[in-house]
Amino acid sequence: MGPGVFLSGAARQAEILRKDGNHYFQKGRIGAAIEAYTEAITLCPNVPVYLTNRALCHRKRNDWKKVEEDCRRAIQLDNNSVKAHYMVGLALIQNKDYPEGIKHLEKALDLGRGANQKSYMVEEIWQELANAKYREWEQASTKRSWELQTLKEACEAALEQKYFLDQSEPEGFVDQAESAHREQLNSLRSVFENYAVADAPSEVPDHLCCKITLDILRDPVITPSGVTYERAVILDHFRKVGNFDPITRELLDESQLVPNLAIKEAVQAFLDKHGWAYNTN
Repeated sequence: MGPGVFLSGAARQAEILRKDGNHYFQKGRIGAAIEAYTEAITLCPNVPVYLTNRALCHRKRNDWKKVEEDCRRAIQLDNNSVKAHYMVGLALIQNKDYPEGIKHLEKALDLGRGANQKSYMVEEIWQELANAKYREWEQASTKRSWELQTLKEACEAALEQKYFLDQSEPEGFVDQAESAHREQLNSLRSVFENYAVADAPSEVPDHLCCKITLDILRDPVITPSGVTYERAVILDHFRKVGNFDPITRELLDESQLVPNLAIKEAVQAFLDKHGWAYNTN
């Protein structure tokens, strides 16, 4: 609640309970915090922050069902709640519902970047989103590998069956059949090996990586000299080292940084095609 806002008796009491809940939470008294937030919700059921605060307590207890319930209620009250979308996403990911969980994490990330790009939550949300995207890719990749191996074995069996039938042909034809059979097997294996390689992790292209950390870019910004950095990384460089470009050594400050939308789109296209690149470990 902002200063100068008139509060009813119930609202005043709910705010006191919220502050009590915050105090209990910081002290690690999760049960007491839940009770305080629950009383606040009873008094003022239309305040989403009371619900997200209680959801945070449920998260501490790994009670993901209650986390999801509280955050969905909060989203109904405020669809722009970063914390609500974030924790719903986490709850869904815990239940292996990657597509829906990722949607909520992406929503939380967009809302978080819009509110405050330097917020600690933006980094935290990105890490959880990247982990979820990687696990989704890993799950899909394992399924594809199994399907690929099954299909390969079926194709090899079909070629072996054809070769067996060709053995009944005249002697000269049998020699040709054996040569064709070997060639067909080699071609078949080459096709499947090439597909497997295309789905395997490799190196991220240099132009999609930050020049300081060498990690894949997420929020790229470009300097007047044409060098692209991760926004948070170059800002951290300004704070800790000084206002200059670490590559060109030219003077540089935050006002001169411009979002590199072309690289951002290229990064997203690469990630959409190569989910393994979300691996942050």
